[in-house]
Amino acid sequence: MKQHLICASDQLVDGGHGVRFTVDRHGVAEPAFAVRFRGRVHAFLNRCAHVPVELDWQQGEFFDHSGLYLICATHGALYAPESGRCLGGRCNGKGLAAVSVSEREGSVFLIEEGGDSVGQ
Repeated sequence: MKQHLICASDQLVDGGHGVRFTVDRHGVAEPAFAVRFRGRVHAFLNRCAHVPVELDWQQGEFFDHSGLYLICATHGALYAPESGRCLGGRCNGKGLAAVSVSEREGSVFLIEEGGDSVGQ
């Protein structure tokens, strides 16, 4: 299992700005992002479940104004930041694809599992 540095832990503030990065998924580089919610780091592919567009309305802006939900800037679909589960809107029950990450020693790392660096 390989690990790649995404960012320093202090770059992710609860309900705040996210950090964009890319993951290798089946030989294709795909955009992803990491956010902090309720003290824990969560990461997902940066792709709305409704239509494959990136979620952030400005680079790194993934949360709605309350800081409680991830929101698709294009369609307004809402997702749970701790799981990526669809909470409402045009995601129609389809969630975000999770990416495996870990946080230790003041840094956040992408975890590559096998030939794919995206968690299932």
